[in-house]
Amino acid sequence: MNDTFFHPVSGFELPRFAGVPTFMRLPHVAPDHPRFSDVQIGLIGVPWDSGTTNRPGPRHGPRQLRDASTMIRAQHCVSGIRPYEAANCADLGDVGPNPVDIIDSMERITAFYKTVKSAGILPLTAGGDHLTSLPVLKALAQDAPLGMIHFDSHTDLFNSYFNGSLYTHGTPFRRAVEEGFLDPKRMVQIGIRGTQYDLEDYDFAKAEGIRIIPIEEFFDRGVPDVMQEAREIAGTGDTYISYDIDFVDPTFAPGTGTPEVGGPNSYQALQVVRELQGVRIVGADMVEVSPPFDQSGGTAFLGVSIMFELLCQMATQV
Repeated sequence: MNDTFFHPVSGFELPRFAGVPTFMRLPHVAPDHPRFSDVQIGLIGVPWDSGTTNRPGPRHGPRQLRDASTMIRAQHCVSGIRPYEAANCADLGDVGPNPVDIIDSMERITAFYKTVKSAGILPLTAGGDHLTSLPVLKALAQDAPLGMIHFDSHTDLFNSYFNGSLYTHGTPFRRAVEEGFLDPKRMVQIGIRGTQYDLEDYDFAKAEGIRIIPIEEFFDRGVPDVMQEAREIAGTGDTYISYDIDFVDPTFAPGTGTPEVGGPNSYQALQVVRELQGVRIVGADMVEVSPPFDQSGGTAFLGVSIMFELLCQMATQV
């Protein structure tokens, strides 16, 4: 693959602080662009956080992630993968949400991702809060339920918040299982920790067959062993990767709305994605980066570095 139209602008050609920022400095190719059908991996922003229940801000995540991504270069430092030569990659722009209507926003997101799926494009999403994953999954799971490898400090398996509100960033995967978008027997949630309301989410996981790997087990076993099990759970079927930045300890990623102490460091945050080799990834997301709490910009840079790791894994499959 050597279509230079889809190559990013090099820092040797234009300073990284100059130009209009796009994800990884790739071309912006909207659905009405004449080369949309040539895209194989599309990076998409979903600037929306109406599912947030406490500290807002992830609606500003895609813009900051794009700006931080100007520091991403062309080649992976360990594997040597050059994703922009392995696949036609482009920034597909943002899905415009309705900031005052959750249901309408989810419908807009699903419609956009149905267009992406129909074009045969693998989506890599920058959120947005974690409710973003639900309408994306609805579009991608049109043919059959997907497996999922989920990195997070929370399960997001609660039934409702605030007297019956079914759609928050704490409920997306409960809804996705109930609505048939995810196969619970092919789901694994890694890094779960923190104080709890109760055991409702754990009870649901146990009843449905969802594997939860709490942070204590993660550290006891180590990344390679945990990720081997994750790959076995996902199996050979279509799998979605969902990555909440609060999986990472807030020492390394403070810019998020619901931080939990005692998590992985920034190297381990990259390492878990490097262990996804062989998983059949049909889509992935990076969510909950919240610029108002990211004064140094370090959280956003870690977020886009993780996105590059995901992009490298996806590029080997097209």
